[in-house]
Amino acid sequence: MFLTNFVMIANRLRKHMLQISPAPFRSILIIQTKFIGDIVLASTLARNLRLEFPGARIVFLCEAHLESFVIAHGIASEVVPFRRARARGTPLERGKELYATVKALRGFCFDLTIDLTDSKTSRLISGLVNAKTRVGYNPPERPLKLLERQPANVFAKPFGFGGQHFVYRYLSPLEALGIDLRVTVPSLQPPPFEAAKALALLGTHHIRPNAFVAVHAGASFKGRQWQPERFAEAIDQIAAETGLGIVLVGGPGEGETAARIVAETATPVVDLVGALSLETLLAVLEQARLFVGNESGPMHMAAAAGTPVVGLFGLTHPSRWGPVGVPSIALRPSMPCDCVAKDLCRRTDPSKACCVWRLEVKPVVEAAREILARTELKNERAV
Repeated sequence: MFLTNFVMIANRLRKHMLQISPAPFRSILIIQTKFIGDIVLASTLARNLRLEFPGARIVFLCEAHLESFVIAHGIASEVVPFRRARARGTPLERGKELYATVKALRGFCFDLTIDLTDSKTSRLISGLVNAKTRVGYNPPERPLKLLERQPANVFAKPFGFGGQHFVYRYLSPLEALGIDLRVTVPSLQPPPFEAAKALALLGTHHIRPNAFVAVHAGASFKGRQWQPERFAEAIDQIAAETGLGIVLVGGPGEGETAARIVAETATPVVDLVGALSLETLLAVLEQARLFVGNESGPMHMAAAAGTPVVGLFGLTHPSRWGPVGVPSIALRPSMPCDCVAKDLCRRTDPSKACCVWRLEVKPVVEAAREILARTELKNERAV
């Protein structure tokens, strides 16, 4: 009986693979509505698909403010913007956003959808788009709730190709589709006009290419931000030892943190926080000799641009979210964490845990010193 069941299952799997493999996909939708770091890691999936299906139309469903970044760096042919804030608004706002999104997507007549977001909303969108081949995760990141269905008909492992890093989560659909893995790390180069803009901007501040440290002290949650005073102390020590310039980078909401660092450093610091588009930020990061910063989107952008990284981590394990593809050191306090912010921490949620506050200045400076010694030529990429 067991052997009979096994043969039946094997035949069904073989039949299913034959259904999805003979003809190349012509129109592919990748659903990735998370953050800029997720987009950077997901670019590896898009690149592999482009190599496998050179003539395919690859479309991203992503946050509206990331549209220009995705297009500028050739991650996708086209973008359908998604406004997550509206999708979390009133029932009327959610309905309007979902209707507009699905209407736009159905116009493409996709024959393949890949749901990397793996959320209730993304699964609903994938089902409504109704491509012939729909890839989703099994098991999903969060268990399906009552009356919720999984629209996928091809199932990817939570982490494919034997990897543990989240880049392998985003590459896992390739394994489910039987596609060979050719590219394993993100690699993004800025368009020539953005590179020229970055060089001109650095020149106005008398900063030479490959002669400065890009520092990102922000993060999406206060608990993921290493203390500004420690950043200031580390900056002074690194600058004094190396003679490298210091450039602060970050988003519009991180100006207060940057101001505190500037006020507490003896080193002259160029503050570009809130002044750069994502496209120009990538071009600035490409010119940096080293990136030092919190676990964040800019950390992944720096690595994808080929810049060595010192990443500062808390509860999140670097084996899952660390920088990939470049010489790097990911620093994390010893665990279990002796909690330093009981009123603020949510210990089970890595994005809302304050463990990074336990990192001292000395190991950060030592890590920067080690990476600089290992990478005399910044464009030396790790394999």
